[in-house]
Amino acid sequence: MRIEKCYFCSSNCYPGHGNMFVRNDGKSFRFCRSKCHKNFKMKRNPRKVRWTKAFRKSAGKEMTIDSTFEFEKRRNIPVRYDRNLVATTVKVMKRVQEIRAKRERKFFQTRMSGNKEHDRNFNIRDVQQNINLLPKEAEQIKKALEKVTNSSVQNKKEESREMED
Repeated sequence: MRIEKCYFCSSNCYPGHGNMFVRNDGKSFRFCRSKCHKNFKMKRNPRKVRWTKAFRKSAGKEMTIDSTFEFEKRRNIPVRYDRNLVATTVKVMKRVQEIRAKRERKFFQTRMSGNKEHDRNFNIRDVQQNINLLPKEAEQIKKALEKVTNSSVQNKKEESREMED
């Protein structure tokens, strides 16, 4: 059983699913669903359509360079059946999946590491802009907000001094 990749979104195309388009020159395109086929016919670029795998890779949201991708490549050389070879291949496939999952988690964590500070600054800015909507009893919040903004400004000044040194 051969599992093809969709030409447009790069998802799996199982036997009996999706459809195939064959151009006049003989090149065949597999699509996992009609959504992909319609977008292909509209001549949309998969790297610009946000839900495709090509967009996620080009935007830096998924790993593009990794040694585990080498195992997924299609091999056209037939190999004689050997029971031990199949058993070791299955073991190796499981191990490669574990390694890839671990590397993807690490990639995601490094990609998301700077978001906490960004979200914090966004929330502080939002409260500062809409501080008039807070009730009169919110003086304590206003004072705490001033302390936080002052401390963040001081931290930035200290970081810039360290960078200069």
